[in-house]
Amino acid sequence: MLKDEVKTHLEQVIIPFWSKLKDEENGGFYGLVDSNLQVYKRFTKGVILHSRILWFFSNAYLTLGDKTCLENATHAYQFIKDYCIDRENGGVYWAMRYDGEVEDSTKHTYNIAFSIYALSTYYDASKDKEAIKLATGLYEVIESKCRDKVGYLEAFTKDFKPESNEKLSENGIVAKKTMNTLLHVFEAYTEFYRVTKRQDVKEKLCWILDQFADKVYNKELHRQEVFFDENMNTMIDLLSYGHDIETSWLIDRGCEIIGDQTYIDKMTPITKALTRNIYELAYHKHSLWNECENGVPDKTRVWWVQAEAVLGFLNGYQKEPEKTEYLEAAKNIWSYIQEHFVDKRPGSEWFWLVDDNGKSVEVELSDKEVESLKPVLGEIKNNRIIKPIVEPWKCPYHNGRMCMEIIRRNLDV
Repeated sequence: MLKDEVKTHLEQVIIPFWSKLKDEENGGFYGLVDSNLQVYKRFTKGVILHSRILWFFSNAYLTLGDKTCLENATHAYQFIKDYCIDRENGGVYWAMRYDGEVEDSTKHTYNIAFSIYALSTYYDASKDKEAIKLATGLYEVIESKCRDKVGYLEAFTKDFKPESNEKLSENGIVAKKTMNTLLHVFEAYTEFYRVTKRQDVKEKLCWILDQFADKVYNKELHRQEVFFDENMNTMIDLLSYGHDIETSWLIDRGCEIIGDQTYIDKMTPITKALTRNIYELAYHKHSLWNECENGVPDKTRVWWVQAEAVLGFLNGYQKEPEKTEYLEAAKNIWSYIQEHFVDKRPGSEWFWLVDDNGKSVEVELSDKEVESLKPVLGEIKNNRIIKPIVEPWKCPYHNGRMCMEIIRRNLDV
């Protein structure tokens, strides 16, 4: 049974791996494990990484009832509470030094949203009222400082002056607004609303759904646009397979939590179309391609894309049980993950990416990545490495959530 397999994987691989990265001396969790499984104890501690770790262990406790997971969640929470929140200007910093000092004071809506997501789930797990108070403060920061009439803004200085959005821009584009940030604000607000039932949060969720339907979703191509100017006009011909399949189930989940039939009726045809489009365009060799720019597909298989695809196709099957091909795809991708992504070395977790043949390969790093990694890894030959097992973007959120959502849904498959 799929739910039994992922539960075993969660308990025997993912939870033990991340548990051992707890930094008992300086707080938080170690921020870098390279492809040789060397832990770098003085590497940057990304705030997104820590929010995702906090969310992961909080949700693992809620799913499994394992008190060790709650202890790990509390350890992550303490680091975020003590170091990552800017008590003077509001919001959370982008990155901390290993010892909790501020390394990058950038404020980013995406990053703040993940802290809301994590703190809301931690509140549900721990019943610590301070956690939901912190989440509420961050929600108020986003709504007062990080949006305009058209949508959510992206990057800011420490004191919330607008800043160029390199951190969430790729493919040669620096975007004023992104689908990615909008999606994860929606995800964070869904969890915040689930635990608070605040009417104003529900209203914001409905507003975001309208944005997805009217601005982000391309009705002709049955896909989301990715990068936008300040007025939400698309800037590039790019299809992100992973984000589209992730969106398909996150929007369904949000509509379920909101409980408004009008929005369920409005969004369900869109999420069905996203699922179908990804199945037809991106599902190859029992796995999902990465993205497609200007009609040219990137056939790299990326860890988080596969995890979201399992969940997205399973969600699609639940909505349309006659489409058994979705169930088969979910099972096949899970098998592909076990064969090609789960690192068989003792004490490891998942590889970051594999090529079209399922082989782990070196990739060329961006200038930003080289700048980040060079101080600890030393000279990087031709700027190419096998990507780390852990770094600021490589976390237990996607693969851990895949396991926990499958357990929660309790399907007999």
